[in-house]
Amino acid sequence: MRIRLAEVGGGLSQELGFGRLGGQILMFLYLWDGDCALDQLCADLHLSKAAVSIAVRQLETLGLVRRTWKPGDRKSYYRSADNIGTALRRGLLSLIQRRMELIGRELDEAGKVLNASGRGAEEDVEFLKARVKRASVLRNRAEKVLGSPLLGLLTRS
Repeated sequence: MRIRLAEVGGGLSQELGFGRLGGQILMFLYLWDGDCALDQLCADLHLSKAAVSIAVRQLETLGLVRRTWKPGDRKSYYRSADNIGTALRRGLLSLIQRRMELIGRELDEAGKVLNASGRGAEEDVEFLKARVKRASVLRNRAEKVLGSPLLGLLTRS
């Protein structure tokens, strides 16, 4: 049952644009009682050690899983975050904020290029300038919402 649900979690994660592996691993660990060895994850999910290692590091960065150790054992063990709901909200918010920063940099660069461009296809350049400006305004508004104290409170609850 755990494997089947991990597949469902992977599918959902992929549909949301976050990648199948991370969703599979997160769901598997959420359904695992205690600490799970990296080797166990690989074996049960039929995935390579390299792929699982990369995915769990990404999940760790988002605060969705944490690494644990056992005294005298050199293996890496993982478990899902204690409060998965809060961790998911924080992780998703962090991911969205990083993506918004990237979009902002790209829009700024596009604006500079368009402003420096010649007068070739004037209508096209003016249209693109207007669209880039509008996209920048929308991104700035979204960034304000993402940085709002109210949203911060919601991710802590």
